[in-house]
Amino acid sequence: MSHNLSHLRLPKRHFHALDLSRLLAAIMVLFWHYQHVFVPPVPYHVHVNRAIQPWYETLSWLYNHGHTAVQYFWAVSGFVFAHVYLADANYRARFWLARIARLWPLHLLTLGLMAILQGIYVARTGTEFIYHTNDLKHFLLSIPLMQYWGWQDNQSFNGPSWSLSTEILAYLVFFLAIPALRRAPLALALPLGALLLYGMLKELPNKDVLACIGYFMLGCAAYGATLKGWLRPATLLPLGLALLASAFMLKANYRSGDAATIVGTYAVLFLTLAIDLNDEKGRLQFGQKLGDASYGIYLWHIPIQLALVLMIDSTGLTRDIARQPWFLILFVTLAIAAGFISHAKFERPAQRAVFALWGRWKAQRNPAEREMP
Repeated sequence: MSHNLSHLRLPKRHFHALDLSRLLAAIMVLFWHYQHVFVPPVPYHVHVNRAIQPWYETLSWLYNHGHTAVQYFWAVSGFVFAHVYLADANYRARFWLARIARLWPLHLLTLGLMAILQGIYVARTGTEFIYHTNDLKHFLLSIPLMQYWGWQDNQSFNGPSWSLSTEILAYLVFFLAIPALRRAPLALALPLGALLLYGMLKELPNKDVLACIGYFMLGCAAYGATLKGWLRPATLLPLGLALLASAFMLKANYRSGDAATIVGTYAVLFLTLAIDLNDEKGRLQFGQKLGDASYGIYLWHIPIQLALVLMIDSTGLTRDIARQPWFLILFVTLAIAAGFISHAKFERPAQRAVFALWGRWKAQRNPAEREMP
């Protein structure tokens, strides 16, 4: 069967520029969340004057728009999943096991750590740090990453994991759609993605879930267009630049910024893809290892931030210390280092352990079947 699917995979095995862009996107989120340090212990949302943050004039775009990296992650995931699974004849056996092995170990570790750190913060201040919805309901929903499917009161515990929760639903839609996507990847993914993002722009219920699946599906559509030869370096560069200009125009004219984020996301995706398709000699191979750290950076940076805040508060210093450039450098460095160390020392071993456990369980169920999936 697999030879019939070869036309669904681009000849390029790895997209190293896309991998590298995932690292940069994770770092963008660090700047967006840096403002948390300045929020005093109060039981409600506080708007921080972001201009007090270090090197604001230079880094203002990151401080103000770093959250848009989340939408970019979703779009890249759609492209990469289409590349990996559309031509995989055995995707049913591998898909969910690979997702569990990749996502859950670190998610569960940081979820538990945040529960402990929030407990310490509440004991000291009487309220939670940034994410105030830390009850049993949201903890139990967080374990299977179901905490942002529409029944949540707000973000909880390790706040950034909300985007993983919505992405699980994007994976589910993609998994169910694979047979149809194989027949017409672009014709199915493009209208579906566009319709869902239109629903998000129209503020339909559960718009974050609609947005996630929409971005993911348009990422799949971009892969379908690349398969057709429509997206190649000669077209990607002018198209990406035109979309980038359009994004800035939309941002200037529409206050919410959601439309600008959609257009800007695919502008960056197309420009990054143009770099990848031009890199025939694999000069960007280092990007793969760097991109591996993005998941760890994303999940570790809030526990690190809360630990730093607890240290500041316990030493009698004021949060204004975060106005100092060295403190920003410390936070970003710790988060990036945590991402790399976590991937090498925890995430990869945990992945192997999950696969080994699954292999043993399968072998016990069927003694004749001794091989790992």
